[in-house]
Amino acid sequence: MMILIKLLLVHFIGDFFLQPKKWVKEKEQKKLKSNKLYLHVLIHVVLTSIVLWDTSLWGLIATIGITHLIIDATKLLIQKKKTKRLLFFIDQILHITVIFICYYLFTETIFDLNILVTENSLLLLICVLFLTTPSAIIMKTFFSIWDIKTILNKNGSLKNSGTYIGILERLLVFIFIVLDQWEAVGFLITAKSVFSFGNLRVSKQRQLTEYILIGTLISFGIAIITGIFYTSII
Repeated sequence: MMILIKLLLVHFIGDFFLQPKKWVKEKEQKKLKSNKLYLHVLIHVVLTSIVLWDTSLWGLIATIGITHLIIDATKLLIQKKKTKRLLFFIDQILHITVIFICYYLFTETIFDLNILVTENSLLLLICVLFLTTPSAIIMKTFFSIWDIKTILNKNGSLKNSGTYIGILERLLVFIFIVLDQWEAVGFLITAKSVFSFGNLRVSKQRQLTEYILIGTLISFGIAIITGIFYTSII
């Protein structure tokens, strides 16, 4: 397991800390002709070799280096402005997947699915999933009794921003409760209140204030109840 941790550490250091933004821009402009692409891969290989410091793992190091080059090069060739964000996440998922595969192949570690699939892990997955889209749909259905278009002013808001904010706040509340950090939940509620109601006080719209207040309380209430349910079960 220590080898796997080291490989992940090297990946994040190499991809995010030892790759300046100007390197990324040059790679996007010159693509396969960019020297920074090959230098970036070389840094990964050297850093992995130093961190592992085991000649018996040369096959693992070489495989990670070659696949890293293939993944990065492919991304540069097919990347467009509209797909840049999506390809970034796909790129990271592929790199991490390769690391896991190499770890199990070259270290002869037996992958035991029972370690991951437990009652607690499945329950945790259910709770996390519930706090994302299902909770958003529940709240959207509840708020359908109001016509938000008559409440919002002409400036409007970012598209789907409320949904994303709600998902994030519920996930954070759930995590804090599982970790028994109720103080953090209070801090989160206070922080949102300061930002939300500060703007509402300026706009002086009572209906919008009540709308957001109800939404905030319901969102936090769902997350708190889910967190208490999870902790009581385990």
